[in-house]
Amino acid sequence: MGCCLCLPRFSLDKCTKREIDGTLVASPDYRVLGQANNWLGFEGVSGVTIIGGTLDAKGSALWACKLSTKASNCPDGATGLSFTNSKNIRVEGLMSLNSHMYHIVINGCQDVLIQGVKVIAAGNSPNSDGIHVQFSKFIGSLAKDLEEEGVQNVTVKNAIFKGTQNGVRIKSWARRSNGFVQGVQFLDVEMIDVQNPIVIDQNYCPHNLNCPAQVSGVKISDVLYQNIRGTSATAVAVKFTCSAANPCSGIRLENVNLACRNQVVESYCTNAIGKTFGTVQPTSCL
Repeated sequence: MGCCLCLPRFSLDKCTKREIDGTLVASPDYRVLGQANNWLGFEGVSGVTIIGGTLDAKGSALWACKLSTKASNCPDGATGLSFTNSKNIRVEGLMSLNSHMYHIVINGCQDVLIQGVKVIAAGNSPNSDGIHVQFSKFIGSLAKDLEEEGVQNVTVKNAIFKGTQNGVRIKSWARRSNGFVQGVQFLDVEMIDVQNPIVIDQNYCPHNLNCPAQVSGVKISDVLYQNIRGTSATAVAVKFTCSAANPCSGIRLENVNLACRNQVVESYCTNAIGKTFGTVQPTSCL
């Protein structure tokens, strides 16, 4: 098992199957990679499979820059691994360490399977989303625009969230929209000290810009949470804050067991309609 130092942007657009036997390491100087949009980038490919290995983007120095008084002089940083306008993609058994920004981005893609992937970064690493999916089939940006195709038929299964801000989360901007979310399943998920293990947030309005005093038009329905277990870092382990204009419906909690150290766990619901099955802890507010 070896180690390889990679150039600022490593672009592969003509290959199909690649096995990473070892670790790909970015330059420890964040300025080398920090100006690039992506480190490993695939665009317009079909049938690409990546198996195994580790990507170490050495992002800690850039995070420190962003958290310092000199943040305005820091580069944005690069996404670790990205696929754009591609289809039939498989990423299996990969570990992503210390990405500058998002670890994995799926943008405008169809038929993507991400399986057995581990994402590791410090708790204070800014904007280091684990797996960021956008503009892909069945995935969209919810209520950011009035006209949207919606999100449907999405399954997240056998995942572990450790020390993250959010676990299984659906959010939409607090804006008018004809978008929707339906047929989403979260199955067999473990939470370890997660701040918001289960959350639907339809009041998303960062910095109170372009959305104060509005309600989300996105309709959320038929969402299943099954076999969700572990620990919450906060007392409110389940939180559904749905749209007053389009209440959430068909929410199902089945065999949910979440605890919080030294606190009694709670659920919080507004404008949410659903049912519980089996053992559900905290006590459901549906």
